[in-house]
Amino acid sequence: MLALALVSAGLWSGLHWFEKINIFSPSREFSIIPGTFGLAHEEAALTTEDGVRLHGWFLPRTPGRGPLAARGLVLLLCHGNAGNISHRMHKAALLHRLGLNILLFDYRGYGKSAGSPSEAGTYSDAQAAYRYLIETKGFPPERIIIYGESLGNAVAVETALRQPPRALILESAFTSIADMGREIFPRLPLRWLIRTRYDNLSKIPRLRCPVLVMHSRQDRIVPFRMGQALFAAAPGPKTFFELRGSHDEAYIDSGPAYLEAVRKFLALPTR
Repeated sequence: MLALALVSAGLWSGLHWFEKINIFSPSREFSIIPGTFGLAHEEAALTTEDGVRLHGWFLPRTPGRGPLAARGLVLLLCHGNAGNISHRMHKAALLHRLGLNILLFDYRGYGKSAGSPSEAGTYSDAQAAYRYLIETKGFPPERIIIYGESLGNAVAVETALRQPPRALILESAFTSIADMGREIFPRLPLRWLIRTRYDNLSKIPRLRCPVLVMHSRQDRIVPFRMGQALFAAAPGPKTFFELRGSHDEAYIDSGPAYLEAVRKFLALPTR
């Protein structure tokens, strides 16, 4: 009996190790910095409620650039499961053209942030980033835009439920980890085995802010139908924009239409 218990415990532990490495793929190495794009930035030191120290970059809007309507708006970027904030600098540089302030932050275990990632941990990390914008930078909730990409969509949705922002943008979002597991391992009963939920579909009907859902039919990682399902479940006001291209580069492959979709959703004038 003891041997059987030990084997079962080992299998259970191995399953959750496999689960974690397939959901989180952090990198400590930085590829580029804001200065690569000629952007000024401030190092952001964040501390979560459970005492984990996180690292981020705050990119202030460029004076005189972008429409006046963007002045005082800030975009909180919740990145995907791989790499770190340095791998999102191209996207941040594009969004910065709209005249927005931007905060990028790394979840625990990513980049220069301490700790090890988990579902609950990423939620706490986003809360620390949100508090930084409120308490340190002085932005009121009605001036905060939350942006999620891939895994970061789940973090963005949870954050928007806890503190309704001005607007929520979801790029290439999945319905839940269980649904994604079925896509990859259709014959395994993962719904009953995995602990990580990130259940966006059950949460999104409770949102109380405008939502922009962006997804590509050519996405080979997160099916287009998941973006459609999330859009259908979201309350209004809501907008759907069809991206073009791959999961990781659809915002690039879509060309100027990507930035224009964000601009229109935020009701920002062209100048």
